[in-house]
Amino acid sequence: MNTMNTIDVNNLLAQMRQMSGQIRSTGIAPPETAFKPAAASPQSDFSALLHKSIAAVGETQMEAGRMAASFERGDKGADLGRTMIAVQKADLSLRTMVAVQSKLVDAYKEIMNMPV
Repeated sequence: MNTMNTIDVNNLLAQMRQMSGQIRSTGIAPPETAFKPAAASPQSDFSALLHKSIAAVGETQMEAGRMAASFERGDKGADLGRTMIAVQKADLSLRTMVAVQSKLVDAYKEIMNMPV
């Protein structure tokens, strides 16, 4: 397996936490479920973690859409800077989710091609 194509999950989580801290310092609070690791209990499973991650990305996308629509309408309190940050954050979270999905598909294909 090529090491250039593997994802270091701990490094990715550390980067996401760092980005989350930077976002909080700008005054925009991410959704409560965003960037939170699953509890380290035997009952937590991968499908639940994946479902929560997809829901967090969806919420980020919806919030960015709401902020953009509010700015486009000219609502009071709509800030271009915060709107642009929310849109970029939504774009980044979607691209990250697509990259993870691609890696999962690659891993599945590799496992399916293993001799028994």
